Amino acid sequence: MMPRLTLLVVLLASFLPAGAAQDDPKTAARTELNAGVQAFRQANYEEAVGHFEQAVALDPEFVTAHLYLATAYAQTFVPGVDTPENVVWATKAFNEYQEVHQLKPYDVISFKGIAYLEFQLKNFDQAKESYQKAIAVDPNDPELFYAAGVADWSMAYRAIAAEKAKLSAKAQDSLFLSRGCADARAAVQADVNDGMAMLTKAVSLREDYDDAMAYLNLLYRLRADVQCGNKEAHAADLKKANEWADMAMAARKKKADAAAARTGQDSTPAPPPR
Repeated sequence: MMPRLTLLVVLLASFLPAGAAQDDPKTAARTELNAGVQAFRQANYEEAVGHFEQAVALDPEFVTAHLYLATAYAQTFVPGVDTPENVVWATKAFNEYQEVHQLKPYDVISFKGIAYLEFQLKNFDQAKESYQKAIAVDPNDPELFYAAGVADWSMAYRAIAAEKAKLSAKAQDSLFLSRGCADARAAVQADVNDGMAMLTKAVSLREDYDDAMAYLNLLYRLRADVQCGNKEAHAADLKKANEWADMAMAARKKKADAAAARTGQDSTPAPPPR
């Protein structure tokens, strides 16, 4: 499952003391930002939004304030609720992230924020594009490669699910033997291959990245679905999927054992999806 983005980012900024003179708009903007951060930390998001909006009004070039305002808008947005009232918060967040890009074109936090919102709105191709932009700025972050790989899996899964929906319930497990397999393969091959590359890179950057391993398992299962009559390739992909599932399980167990050793408790993780 795609983990929710940690919306309250840690931003490096130097704030002036609260008691500083208020006749300077930039000083006042920083005071508003500080007040907004305090409200945000207390989950008073409406109050936080008001302070952040005032901060950017006082100092339109204050990048940190725009980032916090975008973050507050994104926090107010509820994923999976497609009402106009809810989606407007995503739109507001997008607009603030775009303001950041005008002021700081290669800001990785705003790329991540936009990608997260696009993913939650199920615009997976646009989410992938934003993750790729973030990767160009920070090519050593395994979570960016993981997120891009999950976007690839989401697009491929959606396309294969649509093709399976055309089959009878009994035949859905045999897509690779159906007449529609070639069309399904053409639709998903690029996403599957790219997703595998992204997730493999994530594992290379973080050797115990069990979530990335679990999605590699799922991508190999999708590729098995579109091997189109090639039973050997189908079986090989399922074998590889099982290997990644086992590696994910082992990595999770290792983490659980380490955590249990720290707390003195026994812990057994759930197996990854197959």
